[in-house]
Amino acid sequence: MVKRSTFFKNLLPMVNPDDVVFGGWDISDMNLADVMARARVLDIDLQKQLRPYMEHMVPLPGIYDPDFIAANQGHVLIAEFKEKNKVEKIVVLWTANTERYSDVVVGLNDTMENLLASVEKNESEILPSTLYDIACVLEGIPFINGSPQNTFVLGLIELAISRNCLIGGDDFKSGQTKMKSVLVDFLVGAGIKPTSIVSYNHLGNNDGMNLSAPQTFRSKEISKSNVVDDMVASNGILFEPGELLTTISSHSQTKEPLT
Repeated sequence: MVKRSTFFKNLLPMVNPDDVVFGGWDISDMNLADVMARARVLDIDLQKQLRPYMEHMVPLPGIYDPDFIAANQGHVLIAEFKEKNKVEKIVVLWTANTERYSDVVVGLNDTMENLLASVEKNESEILPSTLYDIACVLEGIPFINGSPQNTFVLGLIELAISRNCLIGGDDFKSGQTKMKSVLVDFLVGAGIKPTSIVSYNHLGNNDGMNLSAPQTFRSKEISKSNVVDDMVASNGILFEPGELLTTISSHSQTKEPLT
């Protein structure tokens, strides 16, 4: 038997990894190698291997608005980045810390025209992530949101549709939330009724400090509680219609509702 292997790019229309250029924004101007050392997340031997590739990588300057965030990114230099690196296509992936929920207000961000007018007037209620997304849509660049705040207000959705530009995403849910959704699905499917979900945040990467602010924690709370709604609603034997559980929140540990 002959074993054969090939690269994914030979099977599917994928970009060669050697042709991918990474860039980003941050309020810190520290190079990524020093950031990696400061974070102390990766094994020291791996850090030594990666340092030569990362020490020249410095983020673009970002927005800092303490009303929305405890530490966050923002301002857009997309055109310059594209020209400097001679890339054909850009995709923006939002991985910044959680922002607080933005109020959706008639005349402010409820329509495309009102949203753009609010940006011109520098209205304080426009999320930094929404500002990034607006810039991406106007440039025709896909924007993937990995944080739980309501970046995609009605005016932004309307703008994206009018420009035929892809926007999507509502929190990556790649850590404990993913585990919790898998376990709840298994338990409910097996006829076992979960009575509460208790989660613990070990405060990594400054996330816990950011979520210590009630307004930013609320964004995370809404996102995490929504992840099991469909599973609970699908089983009318275990759960009564509209059944709710008490929510108890703290800086590092939360008990979340199932509905």
